[in-house]
Amino acid sequence: MRKMMIALAILAMAGNASAAQGGGGIKGSGTYGTAGCGLGSMAFGNQKGAIQILAATTNGLFGTQTFGITSGTSNCGESAVGLSGTKTFIEANREALAKDMSRGSGETISALTHLAGCADAQAVGAKLQQSFQAVFPEQSISDEAVSANVISTLKADKALSCSELG
Repeated sequence: MRKMMIALAILAMAGNASAAQGGGGIKGSGTYGTAGCGLGSMAFGNQKGAIQILAATTNGLFGTQTFGITSGTSNCGESAVGLSGTKTFIEANREALAKDMSRGSGETISALTHLAGCADAQAVGAKLQQSFQAVFPEQSISDEAVSANVISTLKADKALSCSELG
């Protein structure tokens, strides 16, 4: 509760500072400063200086940076996703992705296709279904290893054209 009140006070101060500068409150310009994307970037934009500390604090308090990267919101556009955003998505959605991989389709396959910049969700689903045992060789495999296995599987099949995986 205390963190929430502090965050609200910070946001209120940011809104007042922005309004005083003619900025008009919370920003969603798609640009961000050194604190990165997230709720802090929406509140403080890409203003230079110590204000980025408040932006980073806001991102940390609300955990919006990870959510923004995986969902493409909070100023975390597609260009901010790339390989690291795809890894984060896979690790955060491991169980749902495993279920969808076993079926060869589903929402997590569609989201992964979009984040990885692949051309066809159906082809990605079929490839991941075919590679299920290689991605999940044992139940105790780490999230990072699952992420690496999924990405290497997608990168190895050039027909999938996954442009965001490098």
